[in-house]
Amino acid sequence: MKNIQSRFLEYVSFDTQSDGNSQTYPSTAKQFKLAEFLRDELTSLGIKDVTLTDKCYVYAKLPASPGLENVPGVGFIAHMDTSDAASGADVKVQIIHNWDGSPIVLGTSGLSVTPGKSLKGHTIITTDGTTLLGADDKAGIAIIVTALEKILNEKIPHGPLAVAFTPDEEIGGGTEFFDVDFFGVPYAYTVDGGAPELIESENFNAAGADIIFKGFSTHPGSSKNVMINAQKVAMEFDSMLPAWEVPAHTEHREGFYHLTHSCGNVSSAELHYILRDHDAELFEKRKKTILNIAEYLNGKYGANTVTVTIKEQYRNMAEIIARYPFLVEDAQKAIEKAGLVPRMSPIRGGTDGARLSFMGLPCPNLGYGGYRAHGETEYADVQGMESVVKILLNIIAAFTGK
Repeated sequence: MKNIQSRFLEYVSFDTQSDGNSQTYPSTAKQFKLAEFLRDELTSLGIKDVTLTDKCYVYAKLPASPGLENVPGVGFIAHMDTSDAASGADVKVQIIHNWDGSPIVLGTSGLSVTPGKSLKGHTIITTDGTTLLGADDKAGIAIIVTALEKILNEKIPHGPLAVAFTPDEEIGGGTEFFDVDFFGVPYAYTVDGGAPELIESENFNAAGADIIFKGFSTHPGSSKNVMINAQKVAMEFDSMLPAWEVPAHTEHREGFYHLTHSCGNVSSAELHYILRDHDAELFEKRKKTILNIAEYLNGKYGANTVTVTIKEQYRNMAEIIARYPFLVEDAQKAIEKAGLVPRMSPIRGGTDGARLSFMGLPCPNLGYGGYRAHGETEYADVQGMESVVKILLNIIAAFTGK
């Protein structure tokens, strides 16, 4: 068997950044390179049912062991793309064996990282500080493939199994062409969440709000009672939102309004927000607040001065997962059996699992042994990844009733 460290290092050598400005799907053709590699690797393990679609989804299925054909099937999902927040090309790794607890200097970048104390003595993988590592979510992929290899080599009994590796998760497109029916199992877990003991079964409700401001420009020397400066109206709009309900002042299940970008001049301006809240009722109130402010400003400056478009992005998976409590219970027992203490945490964001849950595939999220995603100080814990392999195998055993 290939060990999980060498497998992970192979995967991070692929540059798979997605691109939120692209009009293609997947957003970058280079994601196909890793997809093709994974297709060939899964086939080489002896899995007969492996598919790479024209949209860059890799699916693999294992039929149930004899006598377990009627147990519920379960799947595991990870994404191939990496964030565009930092480069994912030409990753130069540093491997620190038996980490002694001191800060890890990242090459000559001037950056360093100090993992949590619980990882002392573990093997830590970082970069040289010039790129992200890609543990999000190539650690998840390495865990899933390693678990499959172990099942096949050791002939571990199992019910129907399915895995999928998706593109473009980092830009919100990971489920755009996911075929739930083709996937073929009723339940799944994403492996995309940080510490190995972590279980995430709730996430933000999310929407985007695009606010367009129409002004009236005239010569400033003769503009009294005539000019409407769209930029000033936009500033007034933002000032009317609760100043403390922003990412910099919220945590846990606290929601927020987040101004992501703005632009404008006297004649026109734009503000673009994301709205987030775990609580569905408070989420609706946030959308209503945006609309109420726009209504007030239109009354003050004239109809159509402010135009609002709100687009819902994803919902809190807790709404669906609550109907299937055994998914969380099985995961908790699997983590305990792997020698860890399970930890539940709400996601201050979203995952493919959130969307899949509302597409008919209930899908909580598990950890992957990686930390500090989306930046140059990202690192992975090899023993953590190995623990998650055990957790997946324990979940599979739970589905068989053993």
